[in-house]
Amino acid sequence: DKAVHDFIVSQGAKPSFLGYHGYPGSACISVNSTVIHGIPGGRVLEEGDIVKVDVGAFIGGFHGDSARTIAVGNVSEEASRLITVTRESFFRGVAAVKTGNRIGDVGSAIQGCVEDAGFSVVKRYIGHGIGRELHESPDVPNYGTQGRGTRLCAGMVLAIEPMVNQGRADVRVLKDKWTVVTEDGSLSCHYENSILVTDGEPLILTDINVCR
Repeated sequence: DKAVHDFIVSQGAKPSFLGYHGYPGSACISVNSTVIHGIPGGRVLEEGDIVKVDVGAFIGGFHGDSARTIAVGNVSEEASRLITVTRESFFRGVAAVKTGNRIGDVGSAIQGCVEDAGFSVVKRYIGHGIGRELHESPDVPNYGTQGRGTRLCAGMVLAIEPMVNQGRADVRVLKDKWTVVTEDGSLSCHYENSILVTDGEPLILTDINVCR
């Protein structure tokens, strides 16, 4: 969390999450069965853990939001497959980001990829529009029906963020009112980028290769 904070500040930006509705960190760091919104603390990471790092930055009047799931050393075959499928579901969703398509096309693509692999899409938490505010319209569920929902138009920016559970989709919030965990204790993965809708191919704004 300190490394994330110091890097964002060194670039002349501000951590989007720090103080957001009282959130105490600059990054959400969620381990194993924690889905999202894990609060950075004293937990020691161990071989085989999977760690979700979700980061937002505000610069030039706009927010960016992205997340990755990172394996600590050697992880189980199932954990590795979960990470791979979650990433793949994100790119399936991005492939549906075309002017004239609808939000349901994006969600349906993500859901199909996840469920075909035998995993579950978290439905309680979803992606969102992003821009001058961290969370804007439209909602971007990781599930849906093709041809339904808000129509996509060039210039829209969406934070697409599949949250995928190894077991059931059910989640619960811990007493700290932030940390979201899987109800059945199974592993969970998260992958996110901020995507610009264009008249051609979508642009991944939070891809470091784009930034450079």
